[in-house]
Amino acid sequence: MGINPAIVWQVAVPRLIPSLLALATLTLSACSADVPSPTGGEPRASGVAGGKGGVAANGGAGASARPSPAALTAEAYKSELDSRHKSMAGAISALANAGGLKALNQRVDRAERALTGAADALGALTPPEAVRAQHDAYVTSLRDFADELGTTAGKVGARELCTSSAVLTDLDDRLDELDKAGEALQDAGDYPADVVDVSARSKQTRRLSNGSFVRRGTLNGRSSLEIDNGGPRDAVVTVVRGGSKVFSVYVRKKAKFRVRGVRDGTYKVFFTQGVDWDGKRRAFTRQCSFERFQESVTFKTTFSATQIRWHDWRITLHSITGGNARTSPVDPDDFPE
Repeated sequence: MGINPAIVWQVAVPRLIPSLLALATLTLSACSADVPSPTGGEPRASGVAGGKGGVAANGGAGASARPSPAALTAEAYKSELDSRHKSMAGAISALANAGGLKALNQRVDRAERALTGAADALGALTPPEAVRAQHDAYVTSLRDFADELGTTAGKVGARELCTSSAVLTDLDDRLDELDKAGEALQDAGDYPADVVDVSARSKQTRRLSNGSFVRRGTLNGRSSLEIDNGGPRDAVVTVVRGGSKVFSVYVRKKAKFRVRGVRDGTYKVFFTQGVDWDGKRRAFTRQCSFERFQESVTFKTTFSATQIRWHDWRITLHSITGGNARTSPVDPDDFPE
C-alpha cells in the first residue's frame, strides 16, 4: 500500500513598487524697461564717410568666420575606421555568443560602451566629402544601436531577456539598420565599416510537451513525485541527489505531471520558469526565474513480513493557501543545467 504525505509548497512572489519622482519647474521671466530718450542738445551720429566698405555692427558682414576643419583623405579616414572596427565587431560577436546570464549582462554593457565610444570618436571626424552622407548615417546608426543596448541591459537585469538569442531578437531593427549603414559606407569606398556579422531570429515561443524529460536518469524505484505547475509560465523541474542530477522534466503552465520510479534517497528540488524554451541551451529565453525548495525531500521504502511501504510526494510551483514549504532564488550560473 502507498502512503502519500502531500506537501504543498508556497512560492513567494516578489512585488515591484514603482517610485515617483516629482519635478519642480522654475520659470524665469525677463524684465524690460524703457530707456528714456535724452532731452536737449542736438542728435549726434558717428561713422565713416566714403572709403571701401564699412564697419558692420554686432558682428555682421565684417566679422571673421571660423574655418571648417579640413576633410580627411581617404587613406586617413580608412585608418580611423580600421582602428575601431575590431573592437566594435568583437563586442557584437561576444554578445551573440554569451553563455550564461551573468556573461550576457556583462557583454551587453561592454558592447554599449564600445559603440558609444566609437560613435563619439567618429562623429568628431570630417570624412572625405564623397562619403559625407554615408558617414553621417553610419554614426547615427551607431548611436541608435548603443542607446538601444542601454535599454536592453535593463531588460537583461530584470530577466525579461535571458539568452543572447533573445537579446539579438530584441535588437533586431537597430541591428539591421547598423548593418545596412555599415555596408553602404563600405561599398562607397572600401571602408572597414561593416561590423555586424550576426543575425537575429524572429521572436518565438517554443515549448516542449507536458512531461517531456530534458534529462532522464535511472527511474526504477517505487516512489513518485507529482509536480503541479499552476503558474502563468512553463517550468523545468530538476531533481538532484548529492552532486548528481537525477532528472529534469518539463511541466507546462496550468498542468501537472507525475514522475514515477523515483529511487530511495534524499533529493534537492530546483525549478526554472519562463517563456520560449531553447532546447540547445536548455534554458528559457524570456521572463526567466530560478529557484529551489529550501527543504529536501526524502523517499524511503520499508519492508515488513506482510507489507512494503514507500513515500510519494507532491509539490506545487505556485502560491496556494496553506503552503508549507519555502523557496529561495538561485544564481542562474549555479542552477543545475
